[in-house]
Amino acid sequence: MNDRGDVMHSGRRRFLQASALGAAALPVAMLAGNAAAAEADGIKLPASILALQPVKSQIVPITDDERRGRLARAQELMGQHGIDAIYLDGGTTLDYYTGMHWWTSERLMGMLLPRSGDPVYITPAFERSRALEQIRFGHDVRTWQENESPYALIAQAMREKHAGTGTLGIEEKVPYFRANGLAEAMPQAKLVPATPVTAGCRAIKSPAELALMQVANNATLALYKAVWQGLEPGMTQQHIAAWVDAGYARMGLRGDASINVGTYTALPHGSREPQVIREGTPVMLDDGCYVEGYESDITRTFTLGKASDKMKRVFDIVRKAQQAALAAARPGATMASVDAAARKVIADAGYGPGYTYFSHRLGHGIGMDMHEWYYLVEGNTRKIEAGMTFSDEPGIYIPGEFGVRLEDDMHVGADGARWFTPQSPSIEKPFG
Repeated sequence: MNDRGDVMHSGRRRFLQASALGAAALPVAMLAGNAAAAEADGIKLPASILALQPVKSQIVPITDDERRGRLARAQELMGQHGIDAIYLDGGTTLDYYTGMHWWTSERLMGMLLPRSGDPVYITPAFERSRALEQIRFGHDVRTWQENESPYALIAQAMREKHAGTGTLGIEEKVPYFRANGLAEAMPQAKLVPATPVTAGCRAIKSPAELALMQVANNATLALYKAVWQGLEPGMTQQHIAAWVDAGYARMGLRGDASINVGTYTALPHGSREPQVIREGTPVMLDDGCYVEGYESDITRTFTLGKASDKMKRVFDIVRKAQQAALAAARPGATMASVDAAARKVIADAGYGPGYTYFSHRLGHGIGMDMHEWYYLVEGNTRKIEAGMTFSDEPGIYIPGEFGVRLEDDMHVGADGARWFTPQSPSIEKPFG
């Protein structure tokens, strides 16, 4: 569930680090170094974490042929929506279409994809050689000096495509100052959201994308199980965070986890306050990892030792709500109806109405971004399509006591939805 934002966009250094690592397993020295760092902090890694193995052999990267198909599909959707070209900044969507890893900054570096023909790349002149290292589709690379306007280059490219007075789609994550600069450079053009094109492509996952997401989900569940197996009373969030870092590193992946304990589990996004694990207190683990840029997002709520009867009862209600949502998620169903199916189970059990105890939407789209199109929420009448992927994460949060959330990612096929990972069976034995 964690709304941590787009981690891959959080800064140049981290973006480049992620790009360099890609899906390949981390070097053995880095794996050892991660464990050593935890030990140096006085945090001993349990045998369950040390037993985790690299997943590199399970990973099949997205091919250039698939990306060519994505570019062609984008151009097809442009025709359907009356868009002459779309502009993409560096970031997830540029990576999706081209495999390029670039960060966003005040300097424009992006791609103009016309309705027909090859992409046009715009980059600072001093970055040209580095851009050429990554460009694999098309050869039209236009550069600008620090005293020149990159927007003028895009306007010129639009005129060459006979679209200087046409419609330019702007990806939704392009900063306002960039969109404003494009509007000023093309006063006769119409600027519109590129979302019908970008989401139109990215929201429907290919078999290759689903396979990468499966690896990511398997890895996260394996890590959570390893954490649970090693837990002892008196441990803190810092202990578990170190285990999570070391565990993902041992698998050759990057990932995160938010950890909340006791009454803090009643806050959907928890708290940064220091927390200590005790016998019988609930623990909530949330977040996921990246595999070739594709993400997982799983939440498990469990106790160390015995749970109270109330905790067990609430867990069972949330578990049934999660099952109801899965059953409702099928092609042609509205996204609101999936949220409603889970919310009804919770309200009928006495934890309603509405958002009283289940205080957030049921789920979000997931893929290369942890939160992407579309949302399983009341009021969203958009129809589900085969190939879409969502989180399924109902919860009950009782202020001052505890909360339970169960989250698994699901993919929708022609005959309905399936989870990537097995549902958690109980609060005391969350992995069976």
